[in-house]
Amino acid sequence: MNTRFTSSISRRRTGMAAVLLAFGAALSAPALAQFRAPSQPGLPVNPPAAVQAAPAQPAPQPRIQLADAIIAVVNNDVITRNELMDRARMVERRMRGQGVSLPPPAEFQRQLLERMIVDKAQLQLAKEVGIRVDDTMLDRAVSRIAEQNRMSLQEFRNQLEREGITYPRFREEIREEIIMQRLREREVDNKIQISESEVDNYLAAEKGAGGAQQELNLAQILVRVPENASAEQIAARRQRAEEIQRQIRSGGDFAKLAATYSDASDALSGGDLGWRSQDRLPQLFLDAVSGLKEGEASQIVKSANGFHIVKLVGKRQPSVVKGGAAGPNAVQQTHARHILIKTNQIVSAADARRKLAELKQRLDNNAAKFEDLAKLYSNDLSASRGGDLGWIYPGDTVPEFERAMDGLQPGQVSEPIESPFGYHLIQVIERKRDDVSQERQRLIARQAIRERKLEEATQDWLRQLRDRAYVEYRFENAESSGS
Repeated sequence: MNTRFTSSISRRRTGMAAVLLAFGAALSAPALAQFRAPSQPGLPVNPPAAVQAAPAQPAPQPRIQLADAIIAVVNNDVITRNELMDRARMVERRMRGQGVSLPPPAEFQRQLLERMIVDKAQLQLAKEVGIRVDDTMLDRAVSRIAEQNRMSLQEFRNQLEREGITYPRFREEIREEIIMQRLREREVDNKIQISESEVDNYLAAEKGAGGAQQELNLAQILVRVPENASAEQIAARRQRAEEIQRQIRSGGDFAKLAATYSDASDALSGGDLGWRSQDRLPQLFLDAVSGLKEGEASQIVKSANGFHIVKLVGKRQPSVVKGGAAGPNAVQQTHARHILIKTNQIVSAADARRKLAELKQRLDNNAAKFEDLAKLYSNDLSASRGGDLGWIYPGDTVPEFERAMDGLQPGQVSEPIESPFGYHLIQVIERKRDDVSQERQRLIARQAIRERKLEEATQDWLRQLRDRAYVEYRFENAESSGS
């Protein structure tokens, strides 16, 4: 497999896996109180006659406790109390690690259960359309996660157990995340269409901007409006958004309010969208934060998914020119080559690192040529070319590879570097600054438009999937709902 894949895909696929290691603390008792099974009095047992004759205090009655209970039905499947408790422990640990204040227990339960309902609906659809992840692929994914945390698989497994996460459950979390990612690619990514006129309009707008766009760090709160909602439902949702906005203006913590009230998938991360260039943000959000100072929140804005409140967390000039079409189109290109050793059930991460370290020592001692070693040992399609990857633009490779490559001087060889594809030795041959060709400009524009559309299309698809699902709540004092 060639290394030249876009970094955005890599980030989407590895995000959940990176988060899971941080999970594990137990959820506080109040947060799960309403999901605990009520105790029941046991049946009295008749004691032997000899015991009846002796005056004694009555023995405590044994109590029967329900081991588990169904708290929600989603189409033809269920979510149990134990499943919710397991997820709650992981999510609370992650939120504390990110510094996000926990919402009140009842709201935390509601948010978490809603996320689980949406995940369950996705997994059901994936099963219907035949998306599967076999154990071999899953083993590789888990091994990569362990390697990224600089642990052997056994050390990683022991760490999970210490954090209160069973290894089988962790594996299933990763399997489900991969399945859902594949489903979204099938149902959303592959259906996004970009016309030539859209590319033309994008390039014209970039030219008019006259330079590299700022990067923005945004957070959002979404109050979702169901598909085909009535006027009364829309009004009620708008009122809820207005109440959230009043709390923000009164000094409420945006991240905690997002975790408490937002219906977006990023709610339990405080609504954080992270740093993005302006051309990769929905126009709705750009308009909402236009004119805001850092730390301010927007007015309520309406989209097809509901009502949004957007916070401008920060803004900055991009640190690296990515080759956009605006202004001077000169970007730095790197001519590089590499040796890739993939890890699998036969070749472990330690084996790959050790082999590359031996090859690097030979190169450092001038005992071999890079291109000769690449032809002999590299597992990449570039091996026949001596590992030559040609001229690489910023953003062409995955982030791990690009960071290592950017830190090298021409002629220098890296230490063994890990990426999602395996382990690399990288050598920079030369660098140059050159104008981006017209074809390249259009490709960059198309990628930016796709990313912008993808965010909105994914949220719209998830909303429709949730609205079509039959959901019945079965915990005490919850509203029943079916659609």
